[in-house]
Amino acid sequence: MPKAFWVAHVDVDDPEIYAKYREANAEPFARYGARFIVRGGPQVQREGQTRARTVVIEFPDLAAATACFDSPEYQAAKAIRDPISSADLVIVEGYEG
Repeated sequence: MPKAFWVAHVDVDDPEIYAKYREANAEPFARYGARFIVRGGPQVQREGQTRARTVVIEFPDLAAATACFDSPEYQAAKAIRDPISSADLVIVEGYEG
C-alpha cells in the first residue's frame, strides 16, 4: 500500500499564533502516523508561484492522510491557523513504481 503525503505551501502573517497551531496539530499528527519530510526549510523556486513555506508530511496511506485532515482535532488546529495564514494543500498518494 503506498504512502500518502500532504504537500502544503503556506504564507504566515503571525508566527506567534502559528506556533500555537503547530502545538495543536501535534496530537492528530501523532495519532495518524504523520512524519514531517519538509517543514518550512530554505527553498529555491524555479517555476510557477509558491508561498514562503513548503511543508511535506508523510502518512502511512491515503486513508490516514485524509482521516487526519478531516478529524475534529486537526480541524480545531486549522481554525487557529486560518485567520493568520494563507495556504494551498493537496493530499496525494505516493508512487511505488
